[in-house]
Amino acid sequence: MSAFIDARTIETGTSQSPDLAIIGGGPAGIALAMALADTQFKVLLLESGGMNFDPAVQKMYAGQETGYEPLDADRLRYLGGGTNHWGGWCRPMDASDFMIRDWVPSSGWPFGRETLEPYFPRAQSLVEAGAWAYDRGGDALASSHAPMLPLGKGGIYTTWFQFSKMQDDVLPTQFGHRYADDLRGQANLTVWLNANVTGIRLAANGASVDHLDVATLNGKSFTVKPRYTVLACGGIENARLLLVSNDVMQTGIGNGADLVGRYFADNPIPRDVATMVVFGGKLASYYSDRMDMGHGARLKAAFAPTDDYRGIARIGGSLTTVEQPVDLDDVGKAAVATTAAALGVDAGSARAYSLGCGLELIPDPDRRVTLTPEKDALGLARLKMVNTISDEDFARYRRTLEELGRQLLASKSGMLRINCTTREEWMKNMDWGHHHLGTTRMHDDPRRGVVDSNSRVHGLPNLYVAGSSVFPSYGASNPTMNLIALTLRLADHIKAVMA
Repeated sequence: MSAFIDARTIETGTSQSPDLAIIGGGPAGIALAMALADTQFKVLLLESGGMNFDPAVQKMYAGQETGYEPLDADRLRYLGGGTNHWGGWCRPMDASDFMIRDWVPSSGWPFGRETLEPYFPRAQSLVEAGAWAYDRGGDALASSHAPMLPLGKGGIYTTWFQFSKMQDDVLPTQFGHRYADDLRGQANLTVWLNANVTGIRLAANGASVDHLDVATLNGKSFTVKPRYTVLACGGIENARLLLVSNDVMQTGIGNGADLVGRYFADNPIPRDVATMVVFGGKLASYYSDRMDMGHGARLKAAFAPTDDYRGIARIGGSLTTVEQPVDLDDVGKAAVATTAAALGVDAGSARAYSLGCGLELIPDPDRRVTLTPEKDALGLARLKMVNTISDEDFARYRRTLEELGRQLLASKSGMLRINCTTREEWMKNMDWGHHHLGTTRMHDDPRRGVVDSNSRVHGLPNLYVAGSSVFPSYGASNPTMNLIALTLRLADHIKAVMA
């Protein structure tokens, strides 16, 4: 049996020498620890928080932000990490998300989606999203319940989200509570709670990680000397810890090319971007809500551009969803009647719906996190976040909506009115996915990435980074299931190098 130890009770000066230290107990850290359960390696998982929310721990996230939400209100700092407040939305990234796209600067992964395919089934199981039913599988399940909305031939198709298992129909799977017993039953694992890594310390020559400094909020301090270390603190804290660990490398670990903290991204979620009218009446419930399809799968439909169309139209990824029914004004009713008459269809039962969307942002090196002079309770520099959305991001998505509208007319099933033209209109009802991406981007060229294709920090043989901070370009799919698949791949690599 492994031990869950409250680090606040450990004697100051204690030293540990595990084979592997995992910094962070979110979905990546927990998935990695569990993937190593069948090994003889001694694993130590270091989690900053405890089993539940603590305001004093949460306050360590506080910082400065421009164009974004408060940094201490955007994440939760206790075992389970981002899964303590996620919505459970799951979808694999598209093949084109991994490709170098000449119309998307700095895009492309070192490998294609096929590299992650073997890890998707296990990731799907860990997020408890039911039987794999994305895309064509979802089409078959949905059609057995109610007809899908016809779309004419073109660049937009109906795709599917699946959802993590709901607890009492309220919360999706929270990794900290769901997998606590699995972690406790893992003989090769020790979990330190309330243990904050305050520095990754390199050997004097900067060639490898020598040890980790660990501290608690009640004044205890420890040393961990692992053979290998995996940083799995999330898309913002991963960058922060690399930047503050600057005693040997003055610009921070992995930051020789000034890339740590750059290329931050989230998926913006503008609301009420368009009004869609369906001539035939009410849509099937799986368009506006997550529907139980059996086999443990809950599905919700979305409209997405095909991989081919993204290249033809030079657009980014997007996932457009139906939000709620709306009432048309007199002008809208007249437009529907006129359009239906021109198409020769009956619109007597027409219904209108508001559409929202999750967008892929163009990678931007100036969207970033940097250190500030202000310190947290343990003396670590707090962060400043600068977040932006370009007008081109909106322009590309508008082309996607135009194509959706064209296909609705072509199928004589409906019509679309785009509600946003100016930047102010796009930003008026803006939400965020709280998906922290890109700050330690992956590229096999150390001049263009912080980690290589195996998630190893360039120049350091025993330091890796797990999670969505390594995504070099992002797609529109929610990252949790994808980052878990990537972490499971990392687990296989670590097993090989540590053997």
